[in-house]
Amino acid sequence: MLWYKEHIIENTKETMMKTEQSSEAKDAIQEENVVPASKSAPVYGMGDATLQAAGGEEGVKKLVDAFYDYMDTLPEAEIVRAMHKPDLTDSREKLTTFLTGWMGGPSRYAEKYGSMNIPGAHRHLSIGIAEKEAWLLCMQKALDDQGYDDVFKRYVMVQLSFPAEMCRNRS
Repeated sequence: MLWYKEHIIENTKETMMKTEQSSEAKDAIQEENVVPASKSAPVYGMGDATLQAAGGEEGVKKLVDAFYDYMDTLPEAEIVRAMHKPDLTDSREKLTTFLTGWMGGPSRYAEKYGSMNIPGAHRHLSIGIAEKEAWLLCMQKALDDQGYDDVFKRYVMVQLSFPAEMCRNRS
């Protein structure tokens, strides 16, 4: 099984266990006739909930910086790193502005660079399963570094796995 899928499955199991424990605690509280305060969870993908969970634009910038730091240092990412220019300044800017808009923030990517066709923008690169997995590994590690909620991290990884797969142009 692929690393990021194993990571998602393990986090899902942990979340389910916490939910079960939380449910048991809630039942105990209700038995004492004390009703806990309810807090609604954000609905990622709606409005700017995803951007807010990421820490706003500054949080997205930190995420992208961590992502490219992993791309620079992980042996698994060498091939993907070689697909970029030596200076990652433009890549960092583009991914930051793209993710900010994708997460519900201002559409600065479109304002600055035009509309985004993710597979088309990567068509000139030879992207196979290993490259896709390396990209996702860098993103998973960057997400893990940010201290985000596990549900949020899983949401982002699942959502990004679709365009990552669409960019794959070889086996």
